Amino acid sequence: MSIDRAGHVARPTHRPYSETGGTGRGVTSSRTFLRTADGVAIDAVHRAGAVGSGSVGDLVFVIAHGFTGDADRPHVRRVAGVLSRYGAVVTFSFRGHGASGGRSTVGDREVLDLAAAVGWARELGYARVATVGFSMGGSVVLRHAATATATAAAAATAAAAAEEGGGGGGSSVDAVVSVSAPARWFYRGTAPMRRLHWLVTRPSGRVVGRYGLRTRIHHRQWDPVPVSPVEAVPGIAPTPLLIVHGDQDAYFPLDHPRMLAAAAGEHGELWVEPGMGHAENAAPEPLLGRIGDWVVARAG
Repeated sequence: MSIDRAGHVARPTHRPYSETGGTGRGVTSSRTFLRTADGVAIDAVHRAGAVGSGSVGDLVFVIAHGFTGDADRPHVRRVAGVLSRYGAVVTFSFRGHGASGGRSTVGDREVLDLAAAVGWARELGYARVATVGFSMGGSVVLRHAATATATAAAAATAAAAAEEGGGGGGSSVDAVVSVSAPARWFYRGTAPMRRLHWLVTRPSGRVVGRYGLRTRIHHRQWDPVPVSPVEAVPGIAPTPLLIVHGDQDAYFPLDHPRMLAAAAGEHGELWVEPGMGHAENAAPEPLLGRIGDWVVARAG
């Protein structure tokens, strides 16, 4: 998909459109358009933690939805509602989805979208940021975390050399949760993935995506091919990583999460959920609650 492989993400700028008249942490809910490093407008929503729920005030969950989702889809809003019991939540629509601009690159340049959302969460003042991704979003949080960890480490080294201290901030994260993610690209071993490849690679498929699934898909192939999730995972350490996968996932069989967990080593944790299918729609509320508890305990 003729994509520039930028090594870092600039701090996002945003045009405020607030549901409650502001974008600060005291606001219950606010909405804005973020600007990614490559100039795409990303629709993003901030939701404060539920009052009286015991949510952690310095923690925010940044939710990365799956392919054909967006911030206003009921299954994304359901996930946000459960996680808001544990901290604030930022949801957003990937490029080509919902009200965001651009066209979907199916997990490649979407790393820049997530970086803009994480940067906004930091601007809002949250000390701890956890990314939670589903399916395509699950692959994006893995690749983003690896890049952000490397960037933060380089910044900390430079700051130490200058005797300034520091580190963190920017698009770095404190915990990563990847749900129903692929380990490798171009997988066609299941019927749903063969249908998805038709949707992405064929002109008629992209028409169906645009008008039937409200997802605008880029027509260019990846060039170069981005680093795969399993190749990115070792670079996430020492950031805590949780990999969640259902044993009834119709898209990606269990060799995918097991490959990711093996690549993570001691810094990763794998949950294989009995009876669970694929991504947000299949994630039951008790599982989302356990994810919230895990992040509260591990982040930062």
